[in-house]
Amino acid sequence: MKKEKLDRPKVGVGVYILNNKKELLLMKRKGSHGEGTWCPPGGHLEYNETFEKCAKRETKEEVGVAIKDIQLMGVTNDISRDNHYITVAMSAKIKSGKPKICELDKCTEFGWFKLNHLPSPLFLPVKNFLKNYKL
Repeated sequence: MKKEKLDRPKVGVGVYILNNKKELLLMKRKGSHGEGTWCPPGGHLEYNETFEKCAKRETKEEVGVAIKDIQLMGVTNDISRDNHYITVAMSAKIKSGKPKICELDKCTEFGWFKLNHLPSPLFLPVKNFLKNYKL
């Protein structure tokens, strides 16, 4: 029997973390779509996983911190030439740990950025989020 490919959007979760100086934690992407662009920690939503659990897992995996006060901020429909994602934006605060690069194959650098001085280029879901929502 021939296996059919399902052409449906994938679901991603981005975790917007602001520090007490109102700076946003962003990472520079490596090795996947959007390579060279800046985005918050995040990744694919797993089967039977809540948005909150995905946010906790991805943030721990990517930057090594535990998060708290996790809330839904918005959703974007991100369509590019090669990909189609529905991206769920979550806000959170750091509960414990200091950010560091934990997945060298996915991120080249990270930093805290003032909201009016974000790095460029931004990842498509971040651009779409910032057009429609406020941090």
